[in-house]
Amino acid sequence: MVTFSHADTGTAESEWEASGLSVLPELPLDPGELAAMTFIVLAAHPDDETLGAGGFLSRLHAAGAAVDVLLCTAGEASHPDSPTTTPDQLAAVRLHEFRAAVSGLAPAASRQFLHFRDGHLDADRDRIAAAVRETIDASGRPANQVVIVAPYRSDGHTDHDVLGAVAAEVAAQGGHGLLEYPVWYWLWASPEDRAWQSWVRVPLTPDEQRAKAAALLAHSSQTQPLSDQPGDEALLAGSFLDHFSRAWETFAWHRPAGGTNSAGDAEQIFDAVHSRSADPWRYTTSWYERRKRALTLAILPEANYGSGLEIGCSIGTLSVELASRCREFVAVDASSTALAQAAERLSGYPSARTLHLTVPQHWPEGRFDLVVVSETGYYLTAEELAELFAQVEGSLNPGGTLVLCHWRHPVSGWELDGDTVHALARQQLRWPTEGLYREKDFVLEVLVAPDGARAGAAVPEPHPASGPDAP
Repeated sequence: MVTFSHADTGTAESEWEASGLSVLPELPLDPGELAAMTFIVLAAHPDDETLGAGGFLSRLHAAGAAVDVLLCTAGEASHPDSPTTTPDQLAAVRLHEFRAAVSGLAPAASRQFLHFRDGHLDADRDRIAAAVRETIDASGRPANQVVIVAPYRSDGHTDHDVLGAVAAEVAAQGGHGLLEYPVWYWLWASPEDRAWQSWVRVPLTPDEQRAKAAALLAHSSQTQPLSDQPGDEALLAGSFLDHFSRAWETFAWHRPAGGTNSAGDAEQIFDAVHSRSADPWRYTTSWYERRKRALTLAILPEANYGSGLEIGCSIGTLSVELASRCREFVAVDASSTALAQAAERLSGYPSARTLHLTVPQHWPEGRFDLVVVSETGYYLTAEELAELFAQVEGSLNPGGTLVLCHWRHPVSGWELDGDTVHALARQQLRWPTEGLYREKDFVLEVLVAPDGARAGAAVPEPHPASGPDAP
């Protein structure tokens, strides 16, 4: 659970500017198709829609898209200690600001206020979902021509997280697209967090930037003090608003039914990712990545293995550690660009090799005592993941070790998340769990193939490393 206050200094915009946000891929929606689509924009409080998606709303209006904006609360709890303004008075002010802001961004948009209580959306999940579905049904659009735009479900504010989760559920069940916009994330998170690295950008034109800036000014109860008395301070500090003066907006993107990425897209997508950066996920520099690798290696039940296989090795930072504990080792990835780095890292291990394969359609020959699937399972569809586990089951020796390690947050553009990957593995394989470690950001699990002694027993010592990456 993220803990923060609006008064926190937070992460400076200069840190985000230096992070690589500006080179994230653009939202893959053809501007010429927007007029045939409906966008359901959800806001927990007045100003969420402007902060997170104001420029995008302006874009949609200009393109002729149908836009319905659903506001859940009046934001009456933003100044609980105000000596001058009651919650009811503040609600009236903020609703007026909301109407002015949305009218400036998208004059043709439909606006609806749902009358829920600020800070208590968790109690209204079902009613929120019903309102969203009713709006979708009224649009008359096919499911894949409807996109829900909602707060990021891990934004850190309870109302934002609830509304984002409800939106994700409705989108998944109905086969709709989903765009999640972060707001408070930019305050409490830092570039070291991995979530943003899979998001997309919507570059804003100068006119769209000006429209967003004007809409933000309309929310003066949040950007300016209510009075000069204690308790009436501005809620949104200038340093926080800096995050929303960018020349683009950022979203976690989940395609509608029929448009989800699959293993067949992996080579093109990840070659593009690695062409922009030699280490796009900061495997070599991030403490998160270094710590996760150490935990992955520590959870292995055997000191050494006869034969090991890593699926989705990327640039090979985990591969060299695994190779040092295997007599023979194979590292597989769909990206030839990433694999070139992995091969260089593994050059000090004569019995280690790399293979350019797209799993599960293609699979390396042989049998293995250790299979590692780290940060890979959610890049497959559910059907492809089932096939991958079938391949694992057919190639893992009796008593062999399967290691799964995955990010627990939504992965933009892909069908599955980490917790779902692990749940499907347990459901399909029905192998005993030898070890399990779970924290906010990732889950690490060891499953052991049945029938037989441990594969790692009486295995000769692995070849010592002689390359520059040797420990």
